[in-house]
Amino acid sequence: MLVLTRKSNERVLIGDDIVVTVLEVRGDNSVRLGIHAPRDRRIQREEIVVDVASANREAAVDASPEAAAALARLLARPGN
Repeated sequence: MLVLTRKSNERVLIGDDIVVTVLEVRGDNSVRLGIHAPRDRRIQREEIVVDVASANREAAVDASPEAAAALARLLARPGN
């Protein structure tokens, strides 16, 4: 892991097409970042990705056999 110290309005370049700018530093525990990247790059907050993956796992475990069979029938329809 690369660890950098940056002040407000300073930037970090990632490759040729991503620019991360420190917009604001609030005390010791909050930093606002601006990220300029191509539209085809996904930029996601880690906690959201972890929460969605956890919810998906729980939903898969809680699914009844009837629900799984109904989903399989829907996916088997022409055009899906």
